[in-house]
Formats: sequence, C-alpha cells, structure tokens
Amino acid sequence: MRVAFVVASFPVLSETFILNQIVGLIDRGFTIDIYAIQENVELETTNVHPNVEKYHLLERTYYVPKIPKNFLLRLLKGITLLPNFSQNLLVALRSLNIFKYGTQALSLRLLYRAKSLVGKEPYDIIHCQFGTLALPIMVLRELGAIEGRLVTSFRGYDITEFIYKEGENIYRQLFPTGDFFLPNCNYFKNILLKLGCDQNKLAVLESGIDCSKFAYTPRIPVDGFVRLVTTGRLVEKKGIEYCIRAVAKLAKSHKKIEYNIIGDGVLRSSLQQLIDELAVNEQVKILGWKRQPEVVEILNRSSIFIATSVTASDGNQEGIPNTLKEAMAMGMPVIGTLHAGIPELIEDGVSGFLVPEKDVDALVEKLALLIENPLNWVTMGQAGRAYVEKHYDTNKLNDRSIEIYQQVMKGKAEQKLG
Repeated sequence: MRVAFVVASFPVLSETFILNQIVGLIDRGFTIDIYAIQENVELETTNVHPNVEKYHLLERTYYVPKIPKNFLLRLLKGITLLPNFSQNLLVALRSLNIFKYGTQALSLRLLYRAKSLVGKEPYDIIHCQFGTLALPIMVLRELGAIEGRLVTSFRGYDITEFIYKEGENIYRQLFPTGDFFLPNCNYFKNILLKLGCDQNKLAVLESGIDCSKFAYTPRIPVDGFVRLVTTGRLVEKKGIEYCIRAVAKLAKSHKKIEYNIIGDGVLRSSLQQLIDELAVNEQVKILGWKRQPEVVEILNRSSIFIATSVTASDGNQEGIPNTLKEAMAMGMPVIGTLHAGIPELIEDGVSGFLVPEKDVDALVEKLALLIENPLNWVTMGQAGRAYVEKHYDTNKLNDRSIEIYQQVMKGKAEQKLG
C-alpha cells in the first residue's frame, strides 16, 4: 500500500507520535512519502529523532518551494516552476483559477504547493495528520495534484482553537469530501459529531507510544528527594504556570523537592520570571528540549509526572499528551487535569490523580498526598503501565491504522463495483 503522510513540517522533535506511525508502516512493508506543506520553514537537521536518520526519512520527504514575500519575485519564481508541470499542465492551470480558488490561486500558493506533489504515482491513502492540513490537500486533490483516499486525523489545535477562530463551519466542505476521520480521543470524536461529521466515516485512533522504548521502573524514594517532572512545549495550554505555583507552595513544607521542566516555547521567559519571583530557582529548572534518550534518562530519575493541561484563552486544547503515556509506561504515578481526553487515560486514584484546570490548591493537595505516601507509587505505576500497554501501544495502534486504511480502500472497491 502506498501512503502519503501530510504534515506541516518535518522532522519535528515533539511529534514522535507521527514518526512512530511512519516507521511502523515502513516496517510493515508500506511505501511512505512525507509531504511538509507549511511554507517557508527552516529545515531542522541537528536535533532530530534517531529514526529520521535510520530510516532515511528526509529522502522520502517533499517540501513546498520557498515563497518570496515580494509578489513580483514570487511570480517570476512561479514561472520557473512551470517545467515541473510538463506532464500535468492542467494542474498548473487549475491552480491559477482565481474565480474558483480566490486568494489561494491569486497568491500562487496553490501553484507552489502543487509543485511538490505532481508527478507521483497515485496513493492508496493520503493521511493528513491534522485537520488544518486537510483543507489545502482537499483542494490540491481536486486540482489533480495528488490522488488517493483522504484520511484526516484530529489532534488538538485543529479541533479546538482553529474552530474557535474560524467558526464551526470551517470543515463543512471537508466532511463530505474526505473519506475518513480519525480523532485521537473520544472527547474530540464528540466534537466532530456535533460539527456534522458522518459517524460512519469516523473512528477514534489514539496517538501511540513505543512501550518497548520506555522501560518500567518501580518508583521508590532513594535519597529522600522527590523529583517532579513535566515534558512539553512551553505554551499556555500546557498549564505549567500552575505547576510552578504549586511547587512553590509545597516547597515551604517539603524541603527535598525538585521540579524539572523539559521543553521550550514562547512562554519560557515568562515562566522563568515566575520562578524568579516565587524564589524557587533551586527547586525548579527549565531544561529546554532534549533528545529522546536524554528525556528517558531524566524520567528514570524522577518520581512523579505532572501534566496540568488547561483550555487556553484562544480556545486551544489538547487531546491526551503523549508525555503522560510515556511517564505511565515508565511506572510513574501521574497527576493530570480534567481536560479534554486526559480523563480517558488517567484512572483517578488508580494510576494517578485528576484535578480541575488551573486549581493550584487541588494540585498541591494531590502532590502532597503522593509525596507523603510513597508506598502508593509502585501500585499506581503498575496500573499506569498496564493501561498504556493495553490501549496506547504504538504497535497495536499501527495494526489498527492498517485495518482502517483497508476499510477505507474496501469502501472504494465497493463503490467501483457498485
């Protein structure tokens, strides 16, 4: 089976869930091409996942040509792209139809994006990894720049903030045009149903992790220190501010506490300022991004994982953070929030605790409960590992994705026979 993976950019260190699926399908004999359709993005080649190199994925990846900001330069460069359409001249002409495609055509963005797609054999499946990517691909497929059944995943921003900004009708054309839709949690499935998606073209496909890469280790106090950890982008919806405030409160009564934050992002400076203001520089450290082996090493030294996701002011939410799954797979008790799909992962009081969004006092209470009852860490860690292995193992989910692809292709065959 030939599958086109459509992403915004590639490689992205924080999107191991997409990489796991790509690698899993290659291992199963699939032919995979990757299309990074975000414009004018600098390629990251220094800090990448080892599998990008091991599977030579950059050789399978196609990028949109850089689009000059100056329209005259953009037009001149666009003319130089036309020889790439020698066998697909109609695609180029259609991409310039301003009456049908408006600013997408007038800006030449359709032409530039089509350039990276044309000339390939038809695909069995075109899998857009976010709903926002399916909108331009839907148009490019209509142009004839790419052929295949269109499958779309929804993972967070695309089903929350994007709708908040663009309105509830933004996917109105995609739902009848697309062939299948894959929210990564039941919470997002229910949103899609409310937006008008056909339930017969809809199934939950969770984002998986490779459990074999995250060895289970029972958590027990070693040197008297309790080491808390969070992994994720430093953005509003991660709710890291509330973790820092909770640790600052705990530090007054629990002297042997550390909190490491693995990640980077737009809020790094403001979060560091908060750490300074609360005078917890000794307890709280922002470590920046780390490669996967380094992340695993830090997690191995940690006691409790925190992921206090919140609904951002722009409506942005996330489904179920993969970082939570990784921590649970490694045997850590976890604390999450009553946010989006997180309650689908954490069994409150069994594998960890759930607290309301932005509730610092509730977070302090549950952290103190865990810190003061370390004998519970092992049983919670065992429960978490078992749950993740059963429901979120990437190998099982890759098999599930193949079943879905085959189901979509079967529908195509039945339509042809009909």
